[in-house]
Amino acid sequence: ILTFARIGFPSVIAGVLATASFPVVSLMLASSMNDSGVLSVLSVDSSQFVQNFLNVSGLLFSILVGQTYYFMYQQQEAVYYSLFNEVTEAKSLLEQVALVCQGRTMYKNVLRSMSQYVQSDLKRLKDDPAVLLSSRPMDDPLESIMYMTSVGVPSSVYETVKSLRQARAGRLGALQRKLPVVHFVLLWILAVIEISSFPLLGAGTQIIGGYNILTVEGVLFGVMTFGIVLTLRVVGELWRPTGGAYNVDGVLGVMVKGLEEELNARMAGGQAYAANRKSPSLPATETEPSFSKQTSDDLPILNQGADFGHLLRLLRRAFQWTRTQIRG
Repeated sequence: ILTFARIGFPSVIAGVLATASFPVVSLMLASSMNDSGVLSVLSVDSSQFVQNFLNVSGLLFSILVGQTYYFMYQQQEAVYYSLFNEVTEAKSLLEQVALVCQGRTMYKNVLRSMSQYVQSDLKRLKDDPAVLLSSRPMDDPLESIMYMTSVGVPSSVYETVKSLRQARAGRLGALQRKLPVVHFVLLWILAVIEISSFPLLGAGTQIIGGYNILTVEGVLFGVMTFGIVLTLRVVGELWRPTGGAYNVDGVLGVMVKGLEEELNARMAGGQAYAANRKSPSLPATETEPSFSKQTSDDLPILNQGADFGHLLRLLRRAFQWTRTQIRG
């Protein structure tokens, strides 16, 4: 909804203002020229100067906007891939830390460092990636985890932390803004240059159809302005790091939800998830086996000695077989 408001409302307002102001601006330009020869040339564009001007500006605008959109879309795709890779590595590190450090005094500190990494690094999409990467090693929670688990000889956690750092570097590199603000300012200037040629043509056509033709052209001019502003706003949304439908913060919140729940549960001293029936451990709701009371009807009957009923059945079958053979 917020993205729709940031894109739709400015586009609609720009289209309405362009429709309403087009006849007024065209008449003002016509009155400022006050030359029938100039207006007649503009009305038919016999020199094709305005048409060539419009073609060149439109071509430049379409090329730059198209390339910008493609570049920003590729950057968003790289961010998604890097985040999925990093969250997967973070879950692997948590599982490995739980196996290696559980029961030791440093277990709580390692989990606290993992939680600090998730909150102060992984979820901080608004901060400058270069600033996050330039932090001191002593302030890096991953460095703390590696120090606590790999004093002396590096343990198996070292390789997982190394892979997580590589995934983190990929995420920070993908999040780094490659296009400066001045690039989008130039796009808006180019859009204004393209739009400005239409009132000039309207100043010439008003000598043919009067104010009515300016009204029709104003509607078309408003629709075109709406489309140009809409396109630039979409590109601007792709440039934003967070807070929109085109951004990754919503997907990241879903990805790290399970990781945060398990971290909080382990730090609280409980289990993250209840084991299912296929697990060798008991479910979280069962701490010890439960034995239901059995009645005497449920207990098997134990017979002492030989089973005479079974012997009688065998004799009956033997007698029936003998009689069948005699008759045959």
